[in-house]
Amino acid sequence: GAAHPAMALEIDLPAETALYKQSDMPGYTLPLQNCLMCHSAQYAQYQPKTSPRSYWEATVKKMKHPFGAPFPETDIPAMVDYLTKTYGAESSTAATTK
Repeated sequence: GAAHPAMALEIDLPAETALYKQSDMPGYTLPLQNCLMCHSAQYAQYQPKTSPRSYWEATVKKMKHPFGAPFPETDIPAMVDYLTKTYGAESSTAATTK
């Protein structure tokens, strides 16, 4: 029999719904610019709520070196501050989820 021509497979991915929590902190816009280029905000949402500042700092620095995320070193303190206070041990939800 005749071979069937290959058909292009269409895959519809769900819309990206995970966004970083809005904040007035200076570090809020930095994850929007620096983190979403490689992964969704779900990465931050799935971290333990009890994660201390040192954990977030190590994680952000790991994204810079060795992973090579192209954000300036000067963005790190503000991003760590935002992530710790929004998703980590210094967030308002951390105390209620223990």
